[in-house]
Amino acid sequence: MIPGGQPNLQQLLQQAQKMQQDLAAAQQELAETPVEGSAGGGLVKATVTGSGELQSLVIDPKVIDPEAGSAEETAETIADLVLAAVRDANASAQQLQQQKLGPLAQGLGGGGIPGLPF
Repeated sequence: MIPGGQPNLQQLLQQAQKMQQDLAAAQQELAETPVEGSAGGGLVKATVTGSGELQSLVIDPKVIDPEAGSAEETAETIADLVLAAVRDANASAQQLQQQKLGPLAQGLGGGGIPGLPF
């Protein structure tokens, strides 16, 4: 601060630019970090990025058991497992987002950042 209690605008600008750079770096790291979720004891696995983008989906052939019931029932089971695996992966991605971005939001006064889930 300069005399008279006024904030140093140059210092505030530098802090804001650093926070912006830190945020961009954290977002880039999230976009590149794979996070896995699974369902059915690992029979279905979904991989999303830390930012929540679905990257891959693996369905174990054991899920498709022709003797387990009708094709409709099998399709419904697979759909349920896929949804559960993607939700599991997205929950893990949200935890990662909070780990990476939470401290940056606190640096902004704890008010959070619009568009981020915290």
